[in-house]
Amino acid sequence: MATTGYRTIRGPVTVSLEVQRSVFECRLERVADEAAARSVVETARTTHWDARHHCSAWVLGPDGALNRSNDDGEPSGTAGAPMLEALTHSGFSDVVAVVTRWFGGTLLGTGGLVRAYGDAVRTALAGAEPLQRELRRRVTLQVGHADAGRIEHDLRASGVVVTGVDYSHLVILQLAVPVGEEQDVTDLVARFTGGETEAVAGEAEWVDLG
Repeated sequence: MATTGYRTIRGPVTVSLEVQRSVFECRLERVADEAAARSVVETARTTHWDARHHCSAWVLGPDGALNRSNDDGEPSGTAGAPMLEALTHSGFSDVVAVVTRWFGGTLLGTGGLVRAYGDAVRTALAGAEPLQRELRRRVTLQVGHADAGRIEHDLRASGVVVTGVDYSHLVILQLAVPVGEEQDVTDLVARFTGGETEAVAGEAEWVDLG
């Protein structure tokens, strides 16, 4: 069955950890694609030009199937892999993590690096605010000004997500309907408008809820 919903993060998170005088700063951001993820990494390189490493990992897509990680000069498997594991375990997608490290003079060893990079991402994730995304079909209907307020209220009270209201010679209500529930909403519209208004279904697309 195709994925119809997943979680991402609402906004950026930045945290810093110090491990034996090395500083690990994690920047967590929501991104739409790999180009945006790479841009976040390059911004970290530019902003923190004095740091030795800018390790990264990202998980993209409704099913989280597109993922990458990069050790950026750290011993293989000690940075990107634990970062990606933390992201995958969180259940979030469309997220990139960049951990910038300033070396403190003490070698942490393989195990120490794995823990530090993983902990930096987990700490950032703990401070992230979840945002639910669902596959919704855009549905519009046109109603008269006199009835618009009542119909919008009735739709919202019935659990229908109203994403926009445009006023012109008629009022256009824009709805986001879960895929597979189009007929239910069509029936509601017919009931609330006395059969005088038709719900027009458009394309299905991912929308943020809340």
